[in-house]
Amino acid sequence: MCRSIHQLHNFEPPATDEEVQAAALQYVRKIAGSTRPSAVNQEAFDQAVAAVSAATADLLAALVTTAAPKNRDVEAAKARARAERRYAS
Repeated sequence: MCRSIHQLHNFEPPATDEEVQAAALQYVRKIAGSTRPSAVNQEAFDQAVAAVSAATADLLAALVTTAAPKNRDVEAAKARARAERRYAS
């Protein structure tokens, strides 16, 4: 989907409202095909971001897992290592 949208479920500490909002914004930007809507479309854009944020928060609250929560720092280090391997040429 969008490379800047990351997994938010099963982390300790849980995803913040800001992370949920950022993911929703990226999703709506991708769907809309623009990073900044025109003035005439701004209200619809903002409503979509709010709706996606709410749906995401509801989903995260409802998901259940038996897996141990992931550590954000460890996962970020893994991602940096993958990127290093991918772009090392």
